[in-house]
Amino acid sequence: MTRPILVTGAAGFIGAAVVRRLLRRGERVVGVDDLNPYYDPSLKRARLAAISEQGAAAGHWRFHTLCISDGEVLAALFAATEPRAVIHLAAQAGVRHSITHPGIYAQSNLVGFGHVLECCRHHGVVHLVYASSSSVYGGNRTIPFRESQPVNHPVSLYAATKRANELMAHAYSHLFGLAATGLRFFTVYGPWGRPDMAPMLFASSILAGEPIRVYNHGAMSRDFTYIDDVVEALIRCLDKPATPDPDFDRCHPDPATSWAPHRLFNIGNSQPVALLDFITHLEGALGRQAIMDFQPMQPGDVESTASDSRALADWIDFRPAMPIGEGVTRFAVWFRQYTGS
Repeated sequence: MTRPILVTGAAGFIGAAVVRRLLRRGERVVGVDDLNPYYDPSLKRARLAAISEQGAAAGHWRFHTLCISDGEVLAALFAATEPRAVIHLAAQAGVRHSITHPGIYAQSNLVGFGHVLECCRHHGVVHLVYASSSSVYGGNRTIPFRESQPVNHPVSLYAATKRANELMAHAYSHLFGLAATGLRFFTVYGPWGRPDMAPMLFASSILAGEPIRVYNHGAMSRDFTYIDDVVEALIRCLDKPATPDPDFDRCHPDPATSWAPHRLFNIGNSQPVALLDFITHLEGALGRQAIMDFQPMQPGDVESTASDSRALADWIDFRPAMPIGEGVTRFAVWFRQYTGS
């Protein structure tokens, strides 16, 4: 029997979408998530219910509630399931939350990821695909962001933990030959999204007739990337394990590649959208006008993000391309259905 794929953070926004995609192509999937209350766990349970409707009958889906920071429990799960590949999406998310709750990020994003690496090392995992973030670019103002640029100036602890994950994974690739691919996600949105992110926050307030907080007085832009595009890119990367770069020059090292089997890729739409334009699209999709409460820039935030996704396209022959209007409309249809609004 084919060894399963283990997905951490399986009840999360991206994790649940990845699990559904893997089940559709007949994979055996083991999911883990601690269902923590950073945001309402009822949404996480609803995602799991949607997965079970698709995969439980075939016996291809098993879910375990556990925290990756518990190394012994995680190691026991690896020993029992022997996954051939791991998609690591579990993490404490949220840039602003990391400023007020730093300990949670150190425990989940650093200690927890260390446990995942150790388990991959000791249980014959063929490929580790793990989530990084566009936030690693920090104070960099060279737009668009390229994987070859240095990322040594994070502006939030969340970003610092994600950069640390990339360095930790590279060390394991070098020391133990673990094929590992890090994916820097750019503002993922769409159905089943996170309620702490702008699309759901804005949609909830717009439909309730309440003001939305627009930071930096609206002078911001984001490389909004639709969830289906993210999943497609992730699965293609999963199917093409990282390999050493034969052209890697140690005298002029490229941060995106290595002599070890480790690669880094941006996953972004490469079409940054002004925040006020995004709000306009959302107003049109919901049929309501937003009441905007303009606020100053928040600590840990950045004005703009934009992805150069050419390296991704060269590697997997795919790049995200969902037009913002269509993506926002799909999100709005789901949001009204899910909330009954």
